[in-house]
Amino acid sequence: MKNILIVEDDCALAKGVCMALKGEDISPSACNTIKAARDEIAKKVFDLFIFDINLPDGNGLDLLSSVRGTAPVIMLTANDLETDIVTGLESGADDYITKPFSLAVLRARVNAHLRKVSDRKSGRHEIDGFVFDFDRLEYYRDGRSVELSKTEQKLLKMLVENRGRTLERAALVDRIWTDGAEYVDENALSVTVKRLRDKLESNPSSPVYIKTIYGIGYTWAVK
Repeated sequence: MKNILIVEDDCALAKGVCMALKGEDISPSACNTIKAARDEIAKKVFDLFIFDINLPDGNGLDLLSSVRGTAPVIMLTANDLETDIVTGLESGADDYITKPFSLAVLRARVNAHLRKVSDRKSGRHEIDGFVFDFDRLEYYRDGRSVELSKTEQKLLKMLVENRGRTLERAALVDRIWTDGAEYVDENALSVTVKRLRDKLESNPSSPVYIKTIYGIGYTWAVK
């Protein structure tokens, strides 16, 4: 089941979007404030987000920055100025739809993004001499088996499934240490990244695959 979160202050529109997207394998839910959205995000893992720009308690771009890299984000707005579209996309949005819009078009775009997610989340990945089988929990570098801790496996899975996208440090911590992430030492992620680089990179001090995006987080750079 794919979970979608719609954050839209127009309750009638939010209800219409939910009805248009609901299906056997899609479960949409809606809220109308940033606060309510953050509460939902803390309770459940979502496969796609749809955020309005203008919300009663802030800007949808603030939400975008907190979930960027964890799932595709489609921005909704009444603003069709080129600068608004550029700002949304440069902030990490995957798509941008201006109001008024066709629910059929929105549904088609949502399905397209979910297909991309499904393709990337298949259990086995072969990338540049690596074989990562997340179903069998088997990992190989140039044909040689690599032993990874559970934490390293979680980090690798998130990076590989979102390769080419930057994952924020806070989002990684929340998804890797799901129980009590608020108590995790801020250096724990850095230590896990270093250990993973030591096992996968030919030159860990100059990584090719697990890149640091300074001030933001990390990305698996090779697609």
